[in-house]
Amino acid sequence: MLTDQKMKAVYFNVGGSTEILYFGDIALSDHYNEGQVLVRIKAIGINPIDCKIRTHPERFPVTYPVIPGCDGAGIVEAVGAQVDNFKPGDEVYFSQPAFNNRQGTYAEYVKVDASLLALKPRSLSFEQAAAVPLVFITAWEALHDRAHIAQDHIVLIHAGAGGVGHAAIQLAKLAGAHVIATVSTEAKANFVKRLGADLVINYRSQDVIAEVLRWTNDNGVDIVFDTVGPEILQSCFRCVKPYGDVVTILQSAPDTDWSEARKRNVRFSLELMLTPILLELEDAKRHQGEILRQCAGLFDAHKLQVEIARTFTLRDAAAAQNFLEQNHPIGKLVLIVDS
Repeated sequence: MLTDQKMKAVYFNVGGSTEILYFGDIALSDHYNEGQVLVRIKAIGINPIDCKIRTHPERFPVTYPVIPGCDGAGIVEAVGAQVDNFKPGDEVYFSQPAFNNRQGTYAEYVKVDASLLALKPRSLSFEQAAAVPLVFITAWEALHDRAHIAQDHIVLIHAGAGGVGHAAIQLAKLAGAHVIATVSTEAKANFVKRLGADLVINYRSQDVIAEVLRWTNDNGVDIVFDTVGPEILQSCFRCVKPYGDVVTILQSAPDTDWSEARKRNVRFSLELMLTPILLELEDAKRHQGEILRQCAGLFDAHKLQVEIARTFTLRDAAAAQNFLEQNHPIGKLVLIVDS
């Protein structure tokens, strides 16, 4: 595998605003193992976690200089001695955070654990494929692995037009569920309707709890998927039926009132797709690679789609992160690598 090479990358040496992000030459780390694959990156998906790691790197197991980014799509350049399921020239996609002596994807090259890789959907461009991994893995794990979604379930998905939300709507519909999605604008409402949402609630002009109970005849939904955080989580317990599921991708606030959840005997789950790398769980990493393989088949069968809001060049990563934090766009932002 290539070592002691220079590559273009975005990196930082201290946490803070996007002003701490640098673009330039940096060494391609020679730290790798025989189960890794060297990927030449063609495109990079941007996610809110990238901004959180930049702002508070001390909360994560990173090594300086930090090359941020989890999602990537590109071409295999070389494989470790123990890798027999990928070869140079394969087009792949994956999600791997820059934890535990790994680097992130805001770079021309990255070494990736082979267990996390999947062949890129043939029907998607590199830009489209790079927008998929983190959000579709998150939605898949939340709905299938945590909440055990089933035919005719009613699912409430908060922030349905976002990256995770738009993935969750599609996966829920494929599972045969009925979907309620919350949005903030008419444009986002039209978008989630195109994805198959059965009921769309504009949370800025409508009472979400009242609309959910009206649509479900006061029964509540089987599953609530919270992609927003503490200010929304509290309301989820009023929307779910007794013995239902609430899944969140964010940490609850210290003052969360759990009494309604307790009364309804709600099953509460946390979803963090970073766990396999954080805790070095090989089976969990392979599971995420398998999710991407299944999603590739669904994309190629035209049963899934991914929405790209805007693309930027790698050198404009700071502008891209600013755009994400300030605009909350429909779909995903993607960095394009010219290499």
